[in-house]
Amino acid sequence: MNEAAPDFAARRSCGIDVCVIGELNLDLILYGLPRGLVPDREHLANGMKLTLGSSSAIFAHNLSALGTSVGFIAKVGDDSLGESAVERLRLASVDTRRVVRGPGETPTGLTVVVPHGSGRYILTYPGTMFEMNYDDLDLDYVLSARHLHLSSYFLHRALRPRILDIFREAKQAGLTTSLDTNDDPEDRWGSDLVEVLKYVDVFLPNEREAKKVAGTEDLEQAMEWLASLASIVVVKRGRAPAKCRQGSERWEQTPPRVEKVDDIGAGDTFDAGFIHLWLRNASLEECLRFAGIAAAYSVSREGGTEAFRDRHGLENFLRRHWRRRGDVLSPRAGEAATGQAGKG
Repeated sequence: MNEAAPDFAARRSCGIDVCVIGELNLDLILYGLPRGLVPDREHLANGMKLTLGSSSAIFAHNLSALGTSVGFIAKVGDDSLGESAVERLRLASVDTRRVVRGPGETPTGLTVVVPHGSGRYILTYPGTMFEMNYDDLDLDYVLSARHLHLSSYFLHRALRPRILDIFREAKQAGLTTSLDTNDDPEDRWGSDLVEVLKYVDVFLPNEREAKKVAGTEDLEQAMEWLASLASIVVVKRGRAPAKCRQGSERWEQTPPRVEKVDDIGAGDTFDAGFIHLWLRNASLEECLRFAGIAAAYSVSREGGTEAFRDRHGLENFLRRHWRRRGDVLSPRAGEAATGQAGKG
């Protein structure tokens, strides 16, 4: 059993399971563009999808669809993009009442994703995500949760100087914590992150990020160093076996092989699957396996959340791949997902 995870019965009965602090925007995904984009020429895509984007929102949406109650804190502009992003979370039963709408002229951010072969170009206008600061947070609400998760560490320019304070306060209040840094667009991987990791229970980088944070090209060395800071280190590796380390103990798990439609948000969904089971005191080996299954289901549809809008598809996929006693989906999340699946 996972001794570090909280005992739900011992925590206060009010509040949410997980509070997510992060960024919120839509993803505009353009499919089929040529590899060589030439300036001043018009290039035609053969497909597009406007869907819920951002690491934090994809994590929150899919974690809620699995049945964990989620509250979300972010900052959006006073515009239709922000309202649409909030509404998509709300339809997944995520509590969005603490999302702040900026009073200024800065609009909600937008990410344009252009898949190319096995990779993709990611073009982001940050907008209000750069502006969210410590004063925008309802700390009483944050600390009413059982668990705190933060994504996209390096995109929170105004909040970053106080992220250490947030994690320290969360641990002092008895919350467990998780962190997914995502990429650093400036490729600096600042030393301030090291202090934050000392207050992180579950650190969830991908392989490149783990190596960058640790300053080494050797993944095993990187995980050993990271495990001396965070309690549990989980490294996502796409179709390769994911790795988990706690102290000197290690686990690996290969995800199911599925036909990939779109791997956008697969890593964030992996995070959601891991935390969903970890908060239910499953073993780390089970958490790792379930995370891989959740991520594999995610890639079966376009965008990071579209698969999780289909309750029946999710149930059927888990029935085929998850062989463990006990239902990991709650009726509440099922009802929300079923209601959302019929909406445009």
